[in-house]
Amino acid sequence: MLDREGYRPNVGIILCNAKNEVFWGKRIREHSWQFPQGGIKRGETPEEAMFRELYEEVGLLPEHVRILGRTKGWLRYEVPTLWIKREWRGSYKGQKQIWFLLRLVGRDNDVSLRATSKPEFDAWRWNDYWIPLDAVIEFKRSVYEQALKELVRFIDFDRKGTRHRRIATGSGDPDMPTSHED
Repeated sequence: MLDREGYRPNVGIILCNAKNEVFWGKRIREHSWQFPQGGIKRGETPEEAMFRELYEEVGLLPEHVRILGRTKGWLRYEVPTLWIKREWRGSYKGQKQIWFLLRLVGRDNDVSLRATSKPEFDAWRWNDYWIPLDAVIEFKRSVYEQALKELVRFIDFDRKGTRHRRIATGSGDPDMPTSHED
């Protein structure tokens, strides 16, 4: 499902532990590392998609995490033509993403890369929050940087002992969508 401009609605997940290190997954059978991410299905809110993708890719349930924050609006990246399937060329440009920052409140051994029959990652590790962005595939780097910069304030806020359960959606802020755009 693409919007009018050719972008697929998607969520990105920055999962951090108590030391504010971030989850970094290695794509299955590839030598590339990334944050969990995935498409928003028709009728799904970004938050619902995030929890579904979190389980599908990392094996974590809502009780294993606490939402610290999310990006105000969509962050976009274009996919190079050579990476686009032939049948999508001309209509598909890339991804538009709402990014979530989560705190793991469960344990490391709650992570299960084999929670579903189609795993996305075959290895994972914790990295410093400001991961070396040159390790990210080039066309995603600016979105990763934007998401990390926008969401870091929630880590600072969380350190002050303020508890977050869920963030408000539909807050009246026109830049904070409550569901995907068609």
